[in-house]
Amino acid sequence: MIVVMSPNATQEDLVNVVKKLESMNLRTHLSKGDERTIVGVIGDKKIIANLEMEMMAGVEKTVRITEKYKLVSRDFHPQDTVIDVDGVKIGGNEIVVMAGPCAVEGLEQLREAAQAVKKAGAKILRGGAYKPRTSPYDFQGLGVEGLKLLRQVADEFDMKVVTEIVDREDIEVMENYADILQVGARNMQNFQMLKALGKSKKPVMLKRGLSATISEWLNAAEYIMAGGNENVMFCERGIRTYETFTRNTLDLSAVAAIKELSHLPIVVDPSHGTGRRPMVAPMSRAAIAAGADALIIEVHPHPEKALSDGNQSLKPEDFQKLMENLGEIAKAVGKTI
Repeated sequence: MIVVMSPNATQEDLVNVVKKLESMNLRTHLSKGDERTIVGVIGDKKIIANLEMEMMAGVEKTVRITEKYKLVSRDFHPQDTVIDVDGVKIGGNEIVVMAGPCAVEGLEQLREAAQAVKKAGAKILRGGAYKPRTSPYDFQGLGVEGLKLLRQVADEFDMKVVTEIVDREDIEVMENYADILQVGARNMQNFQMLKALGKSKKPVMLKRGLSATISEWLNAAEYIMAGGNENVMFCERGIRTYETFTRNTLDLSAVAAIKELSHLPIVVDPSHGTGRRPMVAPMSRAAIAAGADALIIEVHPHPEKALSDGNQSLKPEDFQKLMENLGEIAKAVGKTI
């Protein structure tokens, strides 16, 4: 349920409403807009069902929310959430680009990639230290050594780090090196991990599951926010369909859906979404036109030698051209890059 305060409500009215709700062991979340404040209410459904708040001073109305996700809902938080990643803001007027190799292979490879993407305008360095692969015989990543290299190189080029977490036991060590913890598609409904990430102080990027519905995706984010971590962003990375030409089917309608249903930022991954290098640029442009807040793009200095996902990784010169082109698309939708 949400309690909508009237435009003329005083601070004392708001305090009294919150006190009453919390006295019944209900959790409250405030969302302050330009004209009115909304109080989100979470807790025992029976207590909420019997609440009568309309008679209290300053209350305009109450609205029942039927969706299972509450904190993620735009009803609870009408204004867009902007996540501040140590100075890099995701969800605002500027479109943020995260770029780098699929996997960290070594210092030289990572440094070459970081130098190229930073020069082109990327602000966040992506790279996998732990790689969940379909085959147990494929390259699985460098682990902690990969995390150390990511931090070292990102600091060298004044960038932030986003990398995937594959085991909740690794949260503590990853927090020492990463600025954003990425939950991969295979772990979208790993509820124990999501609960643990709810206690983390680091922003979380939640990728959509291979066959997940929008509702399932939203509820997965709710697990993180319900634990206390409000810095959550979605990432559309394509879903599994009958199509075989592309690696996945990039569902850009999900961008518009998330913008309608939630206040949280959404990132688009055109690399995994297509699996084909020639399609990354057009899908990046389309993602911005659809309203995405950020992009995460795979860039490798030598894709033909990549240990992971070389077919979908851009060459540095192609990434440079794409970044120059994206500025025009961003301008057309009232944003910058």
